[in-house]
Amino acid sequence: MSRFFRILVGITAATHIPFVVAVYALMRRLDVQENLSWGIALALGLAGVTLFIGRARGHMFDKPRPFWRTFLVDLPYYAHWCANIWCLIPSVVYVVLEPIVDAIRGAPIGPSPNFFMWTYASGLVVTTYGVFIRRWWFVVQRHEVKIRGLDPSLDGYRIAQLSDLHVGALHPIWWALRWQRAANEEAPDMTVVTGDMVTSGVAFHDAIADVIGGLRAKDGVFVIMGNHDYFGEGEPLISLLEERGAKMLRNTGVVIRDKMYLAGIDDTWTRRADMDLALASRPEGMPTVLLAHDPEKFREAVRKKVDLVLSGHTHGGQVAVPFIPKKVNASKIAHNYSLGFYEQDGSTLYVHPGLGTTGPPIRLGVAPAVVVLTLRAA
Repeated sequence: MSRFFRILVGITAATHIPFVVAVYALMRRLDVQENLSWGIALALGLAGVTLFIGRARGHMFDKPRPFWRTFLVDLPYYAHWCANIWCLIPSVVYVVLEPIVDAIRGAPIGPSPNFFMWTYASGLVVTTYGVFIRRWWFVVQRHEVKIRGLDPSLDGYRIAQLSDLHVGALHPIWWALRWQRAANEEAPDMTVVTGDMVTSGVAFHDAIADVIGGLRAKDGVFVIMGNHDYFGEGEPLISLLEERGAKMLRNTGVVIRDKMYLAGIDDTWTRRADMDLALASRPEGMPTVLLAHDPEKFREAVRKKVDLVLSGHTHGGQVAVPFIPKKVNASKIAHNYSLGFYEQDGSTLYVHPGLGTTGPPIRLGVAPAVVVLTLRAA
């Protein structure tokens, strides 16, 4: 195991402790003898940790497998795993505060196993929704963006953005074709795909090419690579996409209708990105749209007077507080720009919420979306 993988297994083992206590509480409610209750609970806890190893390895080396197995084995397990994460903070708070409260009340000190049972049950309801329903149900979002110096003839220009498809065993092609159809129904002037088409490996390259090759837009379909697209060999995917008519932007740019410059940079995580090279052919004073998978490149783009940056990568955290996902989401722990619009010195960044998932396949509070941006002259 790699060091990172050992850490994941350790976290999984730790989060199964409240689950073991929850199972024990359930067994006792069913009048199962105490020693047998603990035996069943510990066995299920050990099984949960063992199953994680297989699921995680499969996720890291993504290969086709029957969807019935994914639906009946993998997804229920991920709902359980996420429910354990849900339990973690309440369980720690309860273990710390419960003896203090009991001491103040003069009651016998000792945590109740029933607390862990009900906490896990509530978490399982929420995470089952996030894994099976919210992840599947995508939306079409429409926004307007003001661009300084935009030619009046491009006022109303529509860009459809797809990002972070992560096509694979957990997001099969028939899922992704729904996103393709939704984007095409918008009849955009341009369609862009801002990276992370792959989950890992190369087994789904043909499916990805079928999805992106079927996108349609008046001025074409433009694609950049993300970090996951290099979790395996990236060059075959690039060739397939170009064969299907997509225009790959790898530290290069093109002029659109003689009035707007569209640039794209390669992946930052593998140190392929070169914004200077991508902007080298930009005509002086021409409004510029930059495709950059990693939103952290926005600061550099501001210095280079890029008008609009379209990014992905964060998935909006995948889990966020409903109604205020930009303010409170999981990706804010690691990213300065996590979701939606940001402005600085006349430049605008839009961080796409993504369509697929990585890590646990769950969405809560952050809907997967096909996004249509309408450009307006500032």
